[in-house]
Amino acid sequence: MLAFVSLLMACGSSKVIRQAENTLKGNWSLESVTYDRAGTYDITLLGDTSKACFQSSRWQFIPNDYKGNYSIINATCNTGNRYFKFDIQEVDATTGLYDFLLKPTNDKYKSDTNKGFRLKLTQLSDTNMQWQQSVSVEGKPFVINMNFTKLQ
Repeated sequence: MLAFVSLLMACGSSKVIRQAENTLKGNWSLESVTYDRAGTYDITLLGDTSKACFQSSRWQFIPNDYKGNYSIINATCNTGNRYFKFDIQEVDATTGLYDFLLKPTNDKYKSDTNKGFRLKLTQLSDTNMQWQQSVSVEGKPFVINMNFTKLQ
């Protein structure tokens, strides 16, 4: 009986993740990057570039291959395509909160450093998505919010 219940729970979890992957599929715009407290911070996001460069970047997610890319389009920044692999891992099906793992790669989806980033996928709908990354600033938790809008 315990094995059967475990199997049902595992199947239910993967169904929730598949629904999230289907919603994620497609093209998105990173509209804003905000923080959980006031102030001016010099932050490099995803080991790549500044908040200003990331705003209005274009993102594409291909869930069946767990691959994607984003384009920095701000002309005052190092523009161009960046590539990544990703994974959505269910944290709590009742709240809908997920861990989102993103690993930067080269254009052949190979990582030189094998370094990745764990983000919380705190909102995902057909039109909006939010990631949160928790870091430490002066020894205190600091949350970075990345707010996306789905493109048609």
